[in-house]
Amino acid sequence: MFNIEDYNYDLRQDLIAQVPSSSRDSSRLLFVDRQKSEFSDHHFYNLPSLLKAGDLLVVNNTRVVPARLFGRKDSGGLIEALVLEHQDGEALSDTRWCLIKSSKRPKKGARLFFENGVSGIVEDSIEDGLARISFHGPQTIDNLMEEKGIMPLPPYIRRDDNGFAGLDRERYQTVFSRNRGAVAAPTAGLHFTDESIGRLRLAGIELVELTLHVGHGTFRPVRVEDIREHRLGEETYIIEPDAAEDINRARRAKRRVIAVGTTVVRTLESAIDAGGEIVAGRGKTGLLIYPGYQFRVVDGIITNFHLPKSSLLFLVAAFGGYELIKKAYMRAIEMGYRFYSYGDAMIIL
Repeated sequence: MFNIEDYNYDLRQDLIAQVPSSSRDSSRLLFVDRQKSEFSDHHFYNLPSLLKAGDLLVVNNTRVVPARLFGRKDSGGLIEALVLEHQDGEALSDTRWCLIKSSKRPKKGARLFFENGVSGIVEDSIEDGLARISFHGPQTIDNLMEEKGIMPLPPYIRRDDNGFAGLDRERYQTVFSRNRGAVAAPTAGLHFTDESIGRLRLAGIELVELTLHVGHGTFRPVRVEDIREHRLGEETYIIEPDAAEDINRARRAKRRVIAVGTTVVRTLESAIDAGGEIVAGRGKTGLLIYPGYQFRVVDGIITNFHLPKSSLLFLVAAFGGYELIKKAYMRAIEMGYRFYSYGDAMIIL
C-alpha cells in the first residue's frame, strides 16, 4: 500500500463536478463506518442524525484569494499568473512567487502587463512554472486581485466561458471563510450552510474554527513510486487559544473530535504536544499522512472525494483503512456520486 499505483482508480468524466450543487447542503454524503465496514447513503443535510451530542466539529476558516490574473508579455503573448503568496494580517511586499502559464516561460527580467495599469517584472524563474514577480502600478497586487482576479479553480473544472465567475466567488468559499490567504478551498467545508450549522448546534454538536491556508504544494503531483518519499510544501496554520482550549476540553471529556477536511486533520495532528494537548499559536506544517500513521487527535473525518494518486487520498486511506476506502470509492462511483472540489462528501467514523 506504499506504491503510488495502489492509489490509482478510473473515474468517468461525467462524475467530475463542474459546478456546485443547487444548494450547499443538498450534496450527497457517503457514511463510512469503520467498525462495521459498512456504507450508507445520505445527503449533507442529514449530518446531525449521523453524529451525536457532544461531538466537536473542527472547521477551517481560511478564505480563498481570487489569485488568478490574466495579462500579456512584451511580445503580446497571453499569460496567466496564479499568485501564491498572500497577506494574512502581515504586510507583504508586492514581490510574490507565482505559478505562470504561457506558451513560453518568461525569462528573468521579462515584463508582464495586467489590468488597471499594473505591470510585473520577472525577478527569478525556476522549474514547474514558478516565478518570482515584482508588481508595480497605481494599485497594490492585493487590490488588483480582489477587483479583477479569478477564483483559482482546479484544472479539472473545465468550462466554455467565464459565466460562472460570480457564482464561483460565492460558492468556492466556505461560510466560515474569514482569514484571507488560501489558493484553494478547504472543500469539505463547502457543504455547510448557516442553517445546517444551527441544526448541528441544536443537536448538541459543537463547532470550533482554526486556520490553515491551503497552498499550491498540497496539490503537487506525486512523482515518486514509494509514497513515503513524497514531500509536501509547508502551509501556515493558526490556532487561537480559545479554539485550542475547546478542542483540549473535548478530548479530556472523551468526546469525539471530527475534522472537517484533510487540512484540519493535518493541522490538528501537527499541533499536538508530547503531553497530548493541542498548542495554540501560529505554525507551519508539511505533515504527510499515509497508511500506518497513528492518529493522535482525530476521531472522524468529513471529506470530499480526492484525485487518484494524491496525498489527500493517502491521508483518507490512513484513517479509514486502505481496503475500506478503496471499496468506498468503488461504491461512490457505482452510485454516481459527484467527485472533487464541487462534488459530494463522505464522513468516516
